[in-house]
This record gives sequence, structure tokens and C-alpha cells, in this order.
Amino acid sequence: MDEIVGVRFDDMPKVYFFDRNRLNIKVGDRVVVETETGEGIGNVVGDSYDYLPKGISTELKRILRRANEKDLQKEKVLREKQEKALSVCLQKVKEYGLDMNLVKVQYFFDESKAIFYFTADGRIDFRELVKDLARTLGTRIEMRQIGVRDKAKMVGGMGNCGREVCCKSFLQDFEPVSVRMAKDQNLTLNPSKISGVCGRLMCCLIFEHEVYKDLGRALPKCGKKVKLGDGFGKVTRQNPFEGTVVVTHEDGREIELTKEEVESILVDIGNQEQ
Repeated sequence: MDEIVGVRFDDMPKVYFFDRNRLNIKVGDRVVVETETGEGIGNVVGDSYDYLPKGISTELKRILRRANEKDLQKEKVLREKQEKALSVCLQKVKEYGLDMNLVKVQYFFDESKAIFYFTADGRIDFRELVKDLARTLGTRIEMRQIGVRDKAKMVGGMGNCGREVCCKSFLQDFEPVSVRMAKDQNLTLNPSKISGVCGRLMCCLIFEHEVYKDLGRALPKCGKKVKLGDGFGKVTRQNPFEGTVVVTHEDGREIELTKEEVESILVDIGNQEQ
């Protein structure tokens, strides 16, 4: 396993694994590798792995060589071509009146194909656009529709926290995020507060969710009825990190109590009288 290295492409966070191919390379090197679509160029970000993540095939593609001056020059030319192709496509999208939002253009390293990534609300008939682009750019064209989360991952941006969005900086893969996660963390269910730059629920809601769940299990659940000195109340909110809960009195007052205090005044009939 000491022949396995990790490589990233286009400043994206996902790491791909390759066979070192007995080459003398190190972290930080630019390398040319085999991919499913031909040669590609990326950065070595991990060296001498002694494991492979679950689901990764042991039949790895090889690193072909450390990128030489010719490879780096070609990469620069490709970036210029990609910018030009994006500009050309934007103009033609307007000409054809297509309701689509272009995100990025990616040329294969051997220039045999260009992939245009876009977002759209529905299906787009881009057949004439593809023919036109193929004639203009002189290469095979693929239009690939992506979601808004994938767009944020490609483009990047600043999150509500003031840092680069997680999907661009370090997240390997997207995981399902739910409103329940925000509720469990006592967050205000205001879309502008819990949504990322993509307009979907923030991926970072996942990070602490299990901690909140574990701590919350040790506290009386919301909805539990309690007997107070001057009436009744219900547990309406948990503060897991403080080990307390908020009890709302039937007259509307809110009282913060410890777990032990609440458990000593829980009503036996539970939620039956709610």
C-alpha cells in the first residue's frame, strides 16, 4: 500500500487515489495521471497511503509522470481555451434563447472533448447548441446538467460563518441534510439563517448533529408536562451543552431548569393531558 498516493484536480476537495508507478514524487508535485477519460493533471496531496477508503477499487489508475514544462504550458493553454469556450457558449445560449445558467467548462487534457456544466430548472433541448459549439470550437461537446450544490462546489463562495464554503474547501462528498438537524440544534428555522450560498440547507448542520442527539437523549424530551409550584408547564426547549431545559409555564413564563430539577417534577401522566 506504500505505492498509493492521493491527487486532487482543479482545486476541488475530493481526493482520488493512484498507483505511484515507482515514480519519485512527493506531496505538492504536479503530476499527469491516467483517468477514465484520458490523461489529467493534478496536485499530489497525500503520499504513501496504507489504506484505501471503503468502496475504492484496488485496481488503481497510474501516475504517468511528474508534470514537465510542456505539460504545465499545455494546462495554461487549456485554461485560456476554457475561458474562451465559456464566453462563446454564453453568447450562443442567448442566441438560442435557452433558459440555462452556465457554470464551468472543462477540456480533456488531450483536447478531445469539452464538458459544459450548467444549471436549469427543467430539461433543456440543447441539441442545436451542441452542434453549433462543436463546429465553432472544433471538438466534441458534452452538456452536463448539475444541481445547485454542485454549482457551489465548483464556483465556491463565502459561507455565513465568513469562511470559504465547506463543499469547496474540504468536503469530499455531499450528505443528506434535513430540517430536523436544525431543530435538534435549537436553530431558528429561518431559511436565510440555515441555508448556504446554494440556497439549500447548510452542509455544516451535519457536523455537530450526532453530538446534539447524544446530549439531548440525556435530557427530558420537549413536550413533557411538569408540575410547578403555581401551576403546570411543559418542556419546550433543550440546552444540551448546558445540561438544562426550558419549561414554559401555562401563563407563558419561561423557566430554565436542570435535568435533575425537571425529572423531580415530571407529571406521571406524561403527555396525556396536553
